[in-house]
Amino acid sequence: MTTATPTLRQDARTIGLIGLAHGSSHFFHLLLPPLFPFLIAEFGFSYSELGLLVSVFFVVSGVGQALSGFLVDRVGARPVLFVALTSCALAGFAAASASGYVGLVVASVLAGLGNAPFHPVDFTILNKRVSPARLGHGFSVHGISGNLGWAAAPVFMAGITSVTGSWRMACLCGGLLALAVLAIMVWNRDALDDRQGSWAHAPARGTASAAAVQEHPMAFLKLPSVWLCFSFFFWSTCSLSAIQSFAGPSLQRLYDLPLSLTAMVVTGYMLCGAAGMVIGGFLVGRVVRLEKTISICLLASAALLALVGSGALPGMAALAATALAGMGTGLASPSRDMLIKSAAPPGATGRVYGTVYSGLDLGFCLAAPVFGAMLDAQMNAGIFYGSGLALVLSVVSAGLVGARVAARRAYAV
Repeated sequence: MTTATPTLRQDARTIGLIGLAHGSSHFFHLLLPPLFPFLIAEFGFSYSELGLLVSVFFVVSGVGQALSGFLVDRVGARPVLFVALTSCALAGFAAASASGYVGLVVASVLAGLGNAPFHPVDFTILNKRVSPARLGHGFSVHGISGNLGWAAAPVFMAGITSVTGSWRMACLCGGLLALAVLAIMVWNRDALDDRQGSWAHAPARGTASAAAVQEHPMAFLKLPSVWLCFSFFFWSTCSLSAIQSFAGPSLQRLYDLPLSLTAMVVTGYMLCGAAGMVIGGFLVGRVVRLEKTISICLLASAALLALVGSGALPGMAALAATALAGMGTGLASPSRDMLIKSAAPPGATGRVYGTVYSGLDLGFCLAAPVFGAMLDAQMNAGIFYGSGLALVLSVVSAGLVGARVAARRAYAV
């Protein structure tokens, strides 16, 4: 049974709520990293020990993300969202009460568990609740909110610590923030009910929906497009990890700029990415071959990063070019999410998004040590060349996914 197409107001409400939830999940990516200097001062930890906390977060999140997709498809996205936000709140409270390293590990595990379900939850609700005409804008807002969550966390955590003189108070406030978001979601739970709006998953003409329903729950894993999407996320996240973690010190060494200035390049990269996502939300509804948009945007970003790595630019121009590279990744983001939707079989949205987005967690886990070793070895330009190369590899994956989706559509016709 299908339902009426949602109004603009209904779509905007659902998109806004999912954007808030997604921004909260990205906020908890950075619950602890902004506090590392304060944790070193109090406990005497090394950066290696603190870096392991980040690895714990992404390992738990990556495994949990793949598994939570099955849970979302079985019990629905809304209750899983409520549990995820509760886990994020518990992570903040656990960090605030930590008396040593074990307590911080527990906080990282809880934050990873809380973060794990968000992508399968978010995209299941968006795909089922938002009308096709506005789905691209929904994906755009979803991506922007993630960038804003990353941008807000350091300011929030370090700011409260500086004002109160207590990093524990900052963690406590982080936990209370998650509870506030949870309260908003519960209050507006009718707009998040993924049992409604199943019209968005109505099978295309000429397809056999009954066969899709009767398929084994693991059948989607046999689809090459699923693993190509996974590899796309892995490579694109490797590129992002290099910029997020090491662009500042690399630019400082390559161009002899003050670190206080180069540290701002990540903020610029994220803001350009957010602007690109806004534009990309309009593009996605006007383009048939989504992989072409992705390829053009990401290859342009890769070229800018290679130019920065060459050392041929003046210092300030290198900063600007690095930030502008974020525009290309932002432009490609809504098309990327729509391409994954096109590749997902009916009824397997949560499982597919959970699996392919776990490539993001794996990218963060593996890329940081590799690029960190390059920086230790004084391979400063390699940060930008490697980031650009990872984008090129992600373009190859996207192109192969697009070709398979196009072939499937041609066969259906």
